[in-house]
Amino acid sequence: MQYDPIKKIFGNAARNKPWLRILFYKLLGVMFLREWYVKRELHRQLDNRREPFTIYDAGSGFGQYSYFIAKQFPLATIYSIDVKEEQIADCNQFFRSIGFLRCSFAVEDLTQIQHKDKFDVILSVDVMEHIPDDVGVFQNFYRALKNNGQLFINTPSNLGGSDVHSEDDRSFVEEHARNGYGMEEIRSKLEAAGFRVEMIRYTYGHWGTFAWRLGIKFPLLLLNTSKGFFILLPLYYIIVLPLVLPMMWLDYITDNKTGTGLNVVAKKV
Repeated sequence: MQYDPIKKIFGNAARNKPWLRILFYKLLGVMFLREWYVKRELHRQLDNRREPFTIYDAGSGFGQYSYFIAKQFPLATIYSIDVKEEQIADCNQFFRSIGFLRCSFAVEDLTQIQHKDKFDVILSVDVMEHIPDDVGVFQNFYRALKNNGQLFINTPSNLGGSDVHSEDDRSFVEEHARNGYGMEEIRSKLEAAGFRVEMIRYTYGHWGTFAWRLGIKFPLLLLNTSKGFFILLPLYYIIVLPLVLPMMWLDYITDNKTGTGLNVVAKKV
């Protein structure tokens, strides 16, 4: 499935209306379980900081995580990048319009960046599965961080990430360069780059995976079939949200032994 065209439709709808973009961020925060996990980990790692710090949002997309960080962590200065010029222009315009001057956005390719000893924290959410040269990017991240800097990664696992369950399956998202990481694979690649891996946790276990299919996958498949299904989305979600949200919560409070997603925290040592 081509995921980017669907995302672009939603992004365009909120482009020039700050209040609508903020509402869009809130909807993403409710509907995407990965945001629940990422935001919880950011709070765990950053709540106790008492000095100003810099964050590199490596693959900022619509800018929802930069917005969250700016709201929640007033000591943070956020430098956010993406390869998509249109999204970066939209984010710069939006963040300036609401007065979030601690956030700046630029077009950068993570395989080519040359930052050195610059950031306290790097955030990479659903980015690494799109990049063939992941080893090179991990090395670039290591160089870009200050000593003792932290790297947060959210990415699909190889246990059904991208909804791939066998060698014959195709990724649900065609833009992916890989279907997902094994725990030991991503650990070994990060350690080879110089990182010390402090935490790897499965996300999207039994309940989360089922909730994702019902709340995200099936509607996107319908929208790929015909954009006319947009008019039916409100009715669809009125029916399924009372089922989806409790399943997401169960996944969120469960120590998943396996899952289709991974949260990773690593440190430059």
